[in-house]
Amino acid sequence: MTKLRDIIINKDGFMDISIRPSRIFLMAVIILIPCTWLSGQSPMTLKKPVRLILNEGSELVGAIQAEEGDTIRFLTAGGLYLAVPRSQIRSCIALPGRIEEGRYLRPDPNQTRLFFAPTARPLNGGQGYFSAYEVFFPFLAYGVGANLTLAGGMSLIPGATTQLFYLAPKITLYNSDRLSLAGGGLYLNTTAAFEEFSGAGIVYGVGSYGTDRAAATLGLGWGFYGDDFANDPILMLGGELRVSSSVKFITENWFPPKSEAYPLSWGVRFFGDRLAADIALIYPAGVRTSGFPFLPWLGFAYNFGLSEKPVDHYGP
Repeated sequence: MTKLRDIIINKDGFMDISIRPSRIFLMAVIILIPCTWLSGQSPMTLKKPVRLILNEGSELVGAIQAEEGDTIRFLTAGGLYLAVPRSQIRSCIALPGRIEEGRYLRPDPNQTRLFFAPTARPLNGGQGYFSAYEVFFPFLAYGVGANLTLAGGMSLIPGATTQLFYLAPKITLYNSDRLSLAGGGLYLNTTAAFEEFSGAGIVYGVGSYGTDRAAATLGLGWGFYGDDFANDPILMLGGELRVSSSVKFITENWFPPKSEAYPLSWGVRFFGDRLAADIALIYPAGVRTSGFPFLPWLGFAYNFGLSEKPVDHYGP
């Protein structure tokens, strides 16, 4: 029987996770089953959350329980019942998240991506984000209609005589509360013309299953160089697990065909209503390392076009 230590430490004393098909299957089970089970759980939630803005400027987050003439019965996220006169309400804004177990859970504004890889979820029309990966690789994405995402950017590496530019369209073919299916591509080229390089990239299909509590993403991609496409696809397995109103754990793992190197990554996302920051460690499994074996990953994103919707029959 294979021991855990034998998987992690090779006979020479180096960290060396050799990923065989059986272990890829095991990793898929470890990621997919917990995410699928957790996404199917239904914790007690309140009615659709709103933000009440009162005339004096204070704000209340909770759910409207009842309307009685000139008074509304309001339950705050913390469980406090209030009777609020309509005349004291400046406005009432519907919130995109939910109230669960005494707290307001905002949605992850960057649910269309893991660290680098896309999920199958679309950007809504008019929504978008500006992000920077590893500081030097900015990225801009924008939602067109309900299913099309257009994205791209250009590297900003100091002192480089040429830069990379990249285009990354994605179309979501199916999108429901739990399941999304999409296809897209990533095209890379340089700002300087090189006869021996005519561009490279990947075309892919991806599926995401789950909720904002927990979700799993599986993708298959075919790399290309110029006009030549790979015969075998690269496999991507990813997972998300929310642990608080503003924090989720993420894993993203790539399994190239016929390769002994497999990038595995684990990290955390911190997010607010519009900002998100990813911090992760990438481990090159199958690569002999004698020192610190992890590569750090940093990503930041600002989201725009996330409009709040007023509830029409409240406020002036």
